[in-house]
Amino acid sequence: MRTANVRTIVIWTLVALVGAAGWSVLALARGEDVSAAWMVAAALGSYAIGYRFYAKFIAHRVLKVDGTRATPAERLDNGIDFHPTDRRVLLGHHFAAIAGAGPLVGPVLAAQMGYLPGTIWIIAGVIFAGAVQDMVVLFFSTRRDGRSLGQMAREEIGPFGGAAALIAAFAIMIILLGVLALVIVNALAASPWGTFSIAMTIPIALLMGFYLRVLRPGRVAEVSLVGVGLLLLALVAGRWVAESSWADTFTLAPATLVVWLVAYGFIASILPVWMLLAPRDYLSTFMKIGTIVLLALGVVVALPTLRMDAVTDFASRGDGPVFAGSLFPFVFITIACGALSGFHSLISSGTTPKMIQKETQVRMIGYGSMLMESSVAIMALVAASIIDPGLYFAMNAPAGAIGTTVENASQVVTGWGYSISPAELAQAAKNVEEASLLSRTGGAPTLAVGVSEIFSEVTGGSLRAFWYHFAIMFEALFILTALDAGTRVGRFMLQDMLGNVYRPFRNISWKPGLVLTSAVVCALWGYFLWVGVHEPLGGINQLFPVFGISNQLLAAVALAVCTTLLVKSGRLKWAWITGVPLAWDATVTLTASFQKVFSSDPKVGFFKQRSVFQDAIDDGKVLPPAKSMDDMHTVVTNSTVDGVLTAVLALLIVVVIADALRVCVRHVRRPALSTLSEAPYVESKIHAPAGLIPTRAEREEARDAVAPTGV
Repeated sequence: MRTANVRTIVIWTLVALVGAAGWSVLALARGEDVSAAWMVAAALGSYAIGYRFYAKFIAHRVLKVDGTRATPAERLDNGIDFHPTDRRVLLGHHFAAIAGAGPLVGPVLAAQMGYLPGTIWIIAGVIFAGAVQDMVVLFFSTRRDGRSLGQMAREEIGPFGGAAALIAAFAIMIILLGVLALVIVNALAASPWGTFSIAMTIPIALLMGFYLRVLRPGRVAEVSLVGVGLLLLALVAGRWVAESSWADTFTLAPATLVVWLVAYGFIASILPVWMLLAPRDYLSTFMKIGTIVLLALGVVVALPTLRMDAVTDFASRGDGPVFAGSLFPFVFITIACGALSGFHSLISSGTTPKMIQKETQVRMIGYGSMLMESSVAIMALVAASIIDPGLYFAMNAPAGAIGTTVENASQVVTGWGYSISPAELAQAAKNVEEASLLSRTGGAPTLAVGVSEIFSEVTGGSLRAFWYHFAIMFEALFILTALDAGTRVGRFMLQDMLGNVYRPFRNISWKPGLVLTSAVVCALWGYFLWVGVHEPLGGINQLFPVFGISNQLLAAVALAVCTTLLVKSGRLKWAWITGVPLAWDATVTLTASFQKVFSSDPKVGFFKQRSVFQDAIDDGKVLPPAKSMDDMHTVVTNSTVDGVLTAVLALLIVVVIADALRVCVRHVRRPALSTLSEAPYVESKIHAPAGLIPTRAEREEARDAVAPTGV
């Protein structure tokens, strides 16, 4: 057993002290100014400790990852869906695929409760729940030929609970894809800079894919330099385009963007992974990680003060203007992806297990990518917490609450205890070259203002508007990479479901099947998106309120499957690793579901909201956000649909958890009755490091593998 040397002990002791210092300042500060750098210190110190010790313990002691075992990418390599992919490229793909709107938007909205509750959940949640889920799902899916989450549930839990998991997972997937697409449309509409820059990532990615596959196989460093150089050129050129005669060409209406997004999703879903999906996600990761690293450095250099309260009054009252509901359970539901996300389990059992070279890489790709996403969430929370709280609430409160003028907004926000003058509101909009920042709900504009605040402290105030629009474009790129991978995963899920009825669909690279299922998945989320763009209260807007809850319900399915597999594979004593997060997630999410369905507060409960609007219709009144009697009827319909859908999804998840518990109890009592659908062992012929940097032993192994065997 290897013992730690003095140097290692000193380094990790210092890392622990940095994290502890950050937590101490955040927790003990009472009334004095607190630098955002302490939040960054607490996060980075905690992530490092979690990855080095907890993730390594799970990978090697609990899962017992086997570097000699061939993965599905190696055994089933067909160049379409199964393809051994360099760990660095796959890390980029996986991170880009899981990092959608959630880590950018959720923490911004949760800042309504103060910066401390969100910080605690984002960091603790990812270390003990989110990253664990992603890594364990990736491991078990890799052991099962890259099976989807729903299909693993069907095979390991049984047809009843498995069917509930399949239906719930696919329905939630369509909702998530529709919401992601809507955020992209809102970000890119009338934005020639963003549209041009993001469009250019597609031909750049195709070039990178052919470079690695045909021109210079294995030259990841070379293609990275080429890709990053072209990406930076595209970003700069985007601003030139926006200020040139070409601006009109790339200024697209929302309806046009819907058509392009659906077409892109379909093409990305059916092309070989090496051609577009993996290189494009890898490329976008440079921009994502680069921006977040620069933000962290900006915080360290500028040392901005956290201006939001540690815990606001809205946390206890539950009547916040940004979203209604108390701290428990809604701050956890709102933050979602930055700490724990069911969507990630679909990627971890979708594209990634079909591309991973070695089992030993699940720690870096599964656990490590989720820590990277959590760092994005922390930086989003920092950005929301360093701006003037009055501006924060003016930007995130709906127009029905604060009005449409800076005078009225100032008066209302001051009444909430966060004073800001009309002149300050007008100046904030002028600084970023926007007509108004009032009621810019959804979180993205708030994040962009925070980003511009941090960067302009370092580069000068004259670039504030540039950084604001850069951040808006950055968010759109962030989310688009989750949409293309998500569409492909939706195709896998539908193929798995149909494969239970018609066997050829089980071959996920069967061309008629992949084209048909890709078209169906794109048509489903595309329909909701199309209606949502044309009807402000319809389509995906109708389903938006169930986004957070459905995502967390899906995480409960993933954790239930993981816990069942730990028990059935002889790891009963380690079942708490996923069992405890499952119990927490189920408690939080089912509580939130119950409140959203049955709460007597019309701002929280769907059915109560339906009752209030129906009574108003009977009295001939029009209530906001409706502007006409037709809108009133639409709100009644939406509230009914959301309430019923939330109840049905919650019921399906209860069925899955109950059936998983039954299977676990049966296995403990009579292990002989249990069967595992794990693929048989095949020895691997691939030599690849487990982490980003090869160890000395891995370098020697690689040299031995290519050395001549005789003279």
